[in-house]
Amino acid sequence: MAKMTHYRWTICIMMFLALTINYLDRQVLSLTWDEFIKPEFHWNEAHYGIVTATFSIVYAIGMLFAGRIIDWLGTKKGYLWSIGVWSAGACLHAFCGMLTEMVVGVEDKAHLIAATGDLAVLVSTVSMYFFLAARCVLAIGESGYFPVAVKVTAEYFPKRDRAFATSVFNAGASIGALIAPLTIPLLAKHWGWEFAFVIIGVLGFVWMGFWVFMYAPPAKSRFVNPAELEYIEQDKQLEADLLKEQKEIKNMPILQCFRYRQTWAFLLGKFCTDGVWWFFLFWTPSYLNTQFGIKTSEGLGMALIFTLYSITMLSLLGGKLPTIFINRNKENPYAARMRAMFIFAFVPLIVLFAQPLGTISPWFPIILIGLGCAAHQSWSANIYTTVSDMFPKNAVATVTGIGGMAGGVSSMLMQSCAGNLFVYADKVQLEFMGFVGKPAGYFIIFCICSVAYLVGWSIMKMLVPKYKIIQG
Repeated sequence: MAKMTHYRWTICIMMFLALTINYLDRQVLSLTWDEFIKPEFHWNEAHYGIVTATFSIVYAIGMLFAGRIIDWLGTKKGYLWSIGVWSAGACLHAFCGMLTEMVVGVEDKAHLIAATGDLAVLVSTVSMYFFLAARCVLAIGESGYFPVAVKVTAEYFPKRDRAFATSVFNAGASIGALIAPLTIPLLAKHWGWEFAFVIIGVLGFVWMGFWVFMYAPPAKSRFVNPAELEYIEQDKQLEADLLKEQKEIKNMPILQCFRYRQTWAFLLGKFCTDGVWWFFLFWTPSYLNTQFGIKTSEGLGMALIFTLYSITMLSLLGGKLPTIFINRNKENPYAARMRAMFIFAFVPLIVLFAQPLGTISPWFPIILIGLGCAAHQSWSANIYTTVSDMFPKNAVATVTGIGGMAGGVSSMLMQSCAGNLFVYADKVQLEFMGFVGKPAGYFIIFCICSVAYLVGWSIMKMLVPKYKIIQG
């Protein structure tokens, strides 16, 4: 027999690159708003909280329908649709300043910055709505990424390898967030924040050109030989043993998905934990500026953010852990994944020490948050693969979209509450555990983030205690 090809990993790298671009697009706003956009448009944390919360809820709604659309379109067209829309949305941000000038009737950026009184309020309100519109387009496109990525993983990898493959492409989130602080603030500083949005947005269109020629289902791909195809399809016998009779399902209706406890376990697991990752993604640059006076366009700010997301790369090891359990203990995929996720759920507890140790050095909270984020990415790689473990391939994207919707709602609540909490804490000089004002607000949010994973795991285990494949 001919030596097995490994084209599945080429597809995995393409998904990794897509998510890297995704997170670059997502990070542009968080890395430019506090230093560049905030003074130009007279924003405060409440404005930013509204923009990020709206992005999250549109993303959530989009996830619900994106999974269904991708199960209908298929993975090749689904990816093209998703990345094309979000790349266009990223570029649209660059026009928000110009459109604000036209609506409020000022000549240029200098007049926007110099605005006072009612004019400043008008500038902040109008600009916020333009950013909301651009952010909604970005969210609609990005909502398709995980449903299609999980579906591709189910097509190209056997169950034993899916968590590791997911952790590999999911590392694109960390790499994108890693590259972002080294590039975006410099682009914004030297060529304007608008250019940062455009140049990052264009990368998505470049990726699309490669995907058109590189992707086909494994059975139809000219790059996958029979030996690799046999390896990819090794689970067919296992599924046949577990399911005496399984009907062929063309499309599982969305409402039917909600009949299964497996769907609710995934949904609630995502709801409990996704808001944590999005909070750190959107607010860490502002946290550094608020609490330590460190800007992301400065060397120390870049180094801190770079260090945080370098640490999250440890999540690659997290994706390998279930495979070790499967091979060593002969556990079924779900049991192995739940055991790994239980371990990861304890790591974010160290975020409780971020604020106290931050009084010594900003490096301590960054390192602890980085470890918490690494645990999240390990958790995320495994929770996504619980869907492909138990649902038919032609329902994977739909169920993934449902869980993504729950995660988006979680993020919306977290962003909105955080923004308003920080404004309130600063206004009344809120005290919490020895911290006053905005630092007290951050400590409260950190406490919530630290216990979210243990709560999520407990709910999932209660709903689905044992491995069970869904029958059509």
